[in-house]
Amino acid sequence: MSEEAANEDTAPRRPVQATVDRLRDMIFARDPETRIGSLTGLAQQLGVGIVTVQQAARVLEHEGVLEVRRGPGGGYYGRRPDAAALERSLAAYMRMQPHSWEEALDMTSLLFNELCAAAAACGDDDLHAELREVDGRVDLCRQESDMAELELDFQDLLFRMVDRPLFELLTRVTLRFAASRPAEGMYRDLVAVEQWKDGRHRIIDAILRRDVELARFEADRSNRKVLLRRLRGESGA
Repeated sequence: MSEEAANEDTAPRRPVQATVDRLRDMIFARDPETRIGSLTGLAQQLGVGIVTVQQAARVLEHEGVLEVRRGPGGGYYGRRPDAAALERSLAAYMRMQPHSWEEALDMTSLLFNELCAAAAACGDDDLHAELREVDGRVDLCRQESDMAELELDFQDLLFRMVDRPLFELLTRVTLRFAASRPAEGMYRDLVAVEQWKDGRHRIIDAILRRDVELARFEADRSNRKVLLRRLRGESGA
C-alpha cells in the first residue's frame, strides 16, 4: 500500500478517535450514570458531525463506559466498565490461543507470588483472623475439588487484604481461564494434595508473620516452581 493510500485509509479515523478520547474524558470527569449530553448537543460542543459522535459512541459502548438512552430523558450517559464482563471477555480471548492454558498458569503463579507478598504487609487483625480460619480448612481437603474451592476462598481473602484493582483483575482473568480447561482442573496431575497442603500452610504462616520477603519466597517455592516444573516436564522443555 502506498503512503498516500495509507493516509487516505487512516485519515477518516482520526476525528473519530479524537472524539472517543474527548468523550471518555467527559465520562470519567463525572459520576457514573450522569448524562453527558445529547447527540446534537455533543456534536456542537465538540465541533464534529453527528456521524462522528455516533461512531465514537459505538466504540465507548463496546468499552462499557457509555450507554445511549432513548425517549424522554434520553441521551448519552456515562458508565463504568464491569470487572466481571472484562474477565469473561479476556478469558474467552485467551481460550482461542494455542498453549494459553500453560501461559495462564505461568502468569497466575507469578502474580500469586506478589499477591502473597503484598498481603503480608496487611495489618488488619480481622482479616488475619479470617486467614487463620482458611489455614484451618487446608487439612480438610481430600481431593482436587476441595483444593479448588479453598484456593478460590484464599485468593478472595488475599484480594481483600490488598487494595490493588488492576492486580486483582489480571489475577482473576488468568485464574478464570486456568480453571476453565475442559475435562481437567487447575491442579489435576500438577500438584499432589499433601504437597499443596504443606505449601499453603507455609505461605499462610509467612503472611500471618507479616514477613513480606518470606511470603514471596514461600509462594514461589511452594506454588510457582512446582507448577513450572510440572508444565516444563509435560512439554518436554
